[in-house]
Amino acid sequence: MLKRRVEFLCAPEDLGVVAEPVPARTALPAWFRRLPGLDHGVQTATCNGLTVKRCAPFLDALTTGWIVPMPATVRLEIADDGESVTAGWEFDRELVSPHHAWQAAGNPWEPLPLMKFHNPWAIRTPPGWSCLVVSPLNRPSPIVQILSGVVDTDRYAAAVNFPFIAVGPDGVHVLEKGTPLAQVIPFKRDELKGEVRAETAAEAAEHERHHRSTLAGAGWYRARSRSARARTPA
Repeated sequence: MLKRRVEFLCAPEDLGVVAEPVPARTALPAWFRRLPGLDHGVQTATCNGLTVKRCAPFLDALTTGWIVPMPATVRLEIADDGESVTAGWEFDRELVSPHHAWQAAGNPWEPLPLMKFHNPWAIRTPPGWSCLVVSPLNRPSPIVQILSGVVDTDRYAAAVNFPFIAVGPDGVHVLEKGTPLAQVIPFKRDELKGEVRAETAAEAAEHERHHRSTLAGAGWYRARSRSARARTPA
């Protein structure tokens, strides 16, 4: 029986040399780890003091899928208000290259140039599973923005490069080896038909009950509506 797992495959000589993908739940940003779930300093009779650390949807976005990091350290020199980007590195293979402007003419980031990171990892998933590749969710980089894409990783065996826009200010920016670069979220390709309609009376009542239950006590969504997930490290 085929195991339901995602695999990240690299060239044998790269294993142990380039930074490896990790489950997103093991790579929470430092600011989020430091944040208390309840800020007693702002808690009053009219303010419960709960922070985004108690927001399960925010946490689930942070921890879903895998983080693919910068395989090796890259320097980006941004100039001319972002219109000129030069990349450099010490590694023994190409890590960044440009796209032609005509390949995405009229895109909303113009005149910033479209570029791509060379990813050493091929991604494999079971039949019927694809991967959504996005910038790491809820942790935007001040330097680069990865463009989103969906890859049928059950059928495509080569490595997938990551197009990006350099969004940082003019200057030299260093993206250290291991810096979170992209978030890979496997999903099953099930067709869901859509429907747009008004709520029934029963649905409206359920809607209101869930809303009021959420307001009545902290943690109701996590305890009653959220599906079980793998344990998130502290």
